[in-house]
Amino acid sequence: MIIIAGYSRYKDAIERDAAVAAFADMVGRARQADGCIDMAISADALDPERSNILECWRDEPAWKAWRKIAKAPGLKVRATENQVNLYRSDGAERL
Repeated sequence: MIIIAGYSRYKDAIERDAAVAAFADMVGRARQADGCIDMAISADALDPERSNILECWRDEPAWKAWRKIAKAPGLKVRATENQVNLYRSDGAERL
């Protein structure tokens, strides 16, 4: 399993919300892609400048196939900080 997790920070809530909205179509397409377990780019509940990023993929080939066709939106705003990491796991347990 491939997990992409982290956050981006923007100048203010207006720019953060614009970025989150711009990614909505891509998130929807990813959720339909083969091997996507979940994907979300969302506004943080506490920090008005932060968006949270989470992707879970069945395996690396599925993730790499998605990356070839993802077509991220052209943003009119730029993040001031990005902290995103890739994690590898051999499984998951339902809670």
